[in-house]
Amino acid sequence: MTNRSMHDDDPLEDFIKRDITLNGVQKRVLIAGTGPAVIVMTEMPGISPHVARFSRWVRDAGFTVYMPSLFGNDGVIPSAEDGVAIFKRACVSAEFHAFAGKGSSPVTLWLRALAKLAHEECGGPGVGAIGMCFTGNFALSMTLEPSVVAAVLSQPSLPLDDPAGIESSPAEIETVRNRLEKDDLTVLAYRFEGDNFCMAQRFAAYEKAFGDRFDGRVLPDSAANTDVPPFFKQNAPAPHSVVTAHLIDEAGQPTLTARDEILTFFGERLSN
Repeated sequence: MTNRSMHDDDPLEDFIKRDITLNGVQKRVLIAGTGPAVIVMTEMPGISPHVARFSRWVRDAGFTVYMPSLFGNDGVIPSAEDGVAIFKRACVSAEFHAFAGKGSSPVTLWLRALAKLAHEECGGPGVGAIGMCFTGNFALSMTLEPSVVAAVLSQPSLPLDDPAGIESSPAEIETVRNRLEKDDLTVLAYRFEGDNFCMAQRFAAYEKAFGDRFDGRVLPDSAANTDVPPFFKQNAPAPHSVVTAHLIDEAGQPTLTARDEILTFFGERLSN
């Protein structure tokens, strides 16, 4: 993969941009690679150069990346102020349930349809999915689609107002738990120890809900990159983004190990 600056906007020229309509809703999806499909869902405040870098790592590991544009401006590093504006719009959007008591976000229905389409287009045993931050729990909800066989939750941050909450209704949690048991699946998850948006209480809630079907891994704050974009400098003073903005791209770093674990997880679940 070509080395790119994480301080400059990313033209995303190596991704095919498709407008895909599912369930009567059209969204832009950036696609690259060959092999089984992996849905990469961006963190706030959008498909940044860091998110695109992670998608390229997935592509180069032998997968077809489907990266839907859910909010923000694709490839752009927004100012701290613009990032906050994107975040606020998402919080009040009908597509997302940012706060407790509302269950999973409606956009997950569209994402499940995307996973089904991706499986039809790419074949293989199934589809992988990773959500980050605002979209973290989306990967869990997507396991309601039978084609999704590898779900990764990176610093799942919703609901924002309940550190011990899961952005899923009790009925959905039960259905997901039954699916994990029936198909012998495991959900892989990551967070930093001192993360203010994805705290220990949330991982404890996942462990209570899914038992040993939930594999939660916690990285020390000292493993986080400190050279982060303006949005994170202003709004995420504690380490947060495990495989994107706070990842240190150097051999032996815990965040790079987490990336490799995720790629291995996809490889094990999606290999023929």
